[in-house]
Amino acid sequence: MPGAAIFMRWIDVLAALVVGWREQWRARQVLTVAHEKEGLVFWQHKSGGNVVLAFVQAGAGIPEAVIKAGREALVVLELPAEKVLRERLSLPRQAREFLPGIVRSQVERLSPWKADQAVYGFVAEEAPTDGAALDVAVSITSRGVVDAARDEIAAAGLVVDRVVAKGGGEPARSMTLWSRVADAPGETLRRTRMWIAAGMTACVALSLGASAWALASASAMQSETEELASRTRSLQRRVQDTRGAASKAMPSALGRAWSAKEAAPSAVITLEALSRGLPETAYLTDLNMEGSTLRIIGLTGDAPSLIAPLEASGHFADVRFFAPTTRNVDGARFRFYIEARIQPRLQVASQ
Repeated sequence: MPGAAIFMRWIDVLAALVVGWREQWRARQVLTVAHEKEGLVFWQHKSGGNVVLAFVQAGAGIPEAVIKAGREALVVLELPAEKVLRERLSLPRQAREFLPGIVRSQVERLSPWKADQAVYGFVAEEAPTDGAALDVAVSITSRGVVDAARDEIAAAGLVVDRVVAKGGGEPARSMTLWSRVADAPGETLRRTRMWIAAGMTACVALSLGASAWALASASAMQSETEELASRTRSLQRRVQDTRGAASKAMPSALGRAWSAKEAAPSAVITLEALSRGLPETAYLTDLNMEGSTLRIIGLTGDAPSLIAPLEASGHFADVRFFAPTTRNVDGARFRFYIEARIQPRLQVASQ
């Protein structure tokens, strides 16, 4: 069987299941319509018994409350007894599993209508006088009667889901003669198939769209990743080249150590330069060296005269007062605060 035929068959089965499930869901509440005294009576079965919703004269419209109840319930039309032909069959007990085929083959013999013009229902129970036999009650009517009854209810504003006939004698129960799902599935199944096909098409379209978007995003991410990797490799090469050039231009570790030692200020030389640059009338109370910065605090009789000798020594540059000069408590000397930059030894030696 071709794939398309299998798919359509699967859709048909799925549609039939959906329609059947919908009828079972609506069958939780049943709205029964019966002919009575030249009118229609509408009733529902409740826990306390049958509740009559309305009685409508022939040709009158159905109340809105009944129509609303019919939208949420299974609408069952009960045909009058005079429009139904009742027959009985006596069959062996072993024929129970073949009853549908047997009754179907006997309908034309039991009724005045041809098989394609008749609708029927049946119920079977064990014969009360013979335990080995089945007593089958068959109710038959013409398709025209069913269609006319359905059209009458539809004209009043209600759609019939099932047409039944009460069984006469024993067993006395309702027999389904016509069902929207079983006997007239064409339009219902066609709509259901269309909805299922539309839903599946939408799902496939969404799946394809999502897949296309995912592929496009993955491709874009891959391109960005490759571009980023290329930039990273380029930067790595530049860093390596820079490091190589710097390492070639950089002296050896021993040379760097000698250069740092020669360029760094010497505390001994700095103290000697201070002792030579400061007059005997000045003496220090604080001395602080931080890198190439020297700060001294002391007492002297003439603070401004200290700047020139220190700069002239050649060991200090940018000599200045970093705090105001104040008079000492004895009134004869001044406290000075001088800051200077120590000249590297290489520059001092070259002078």
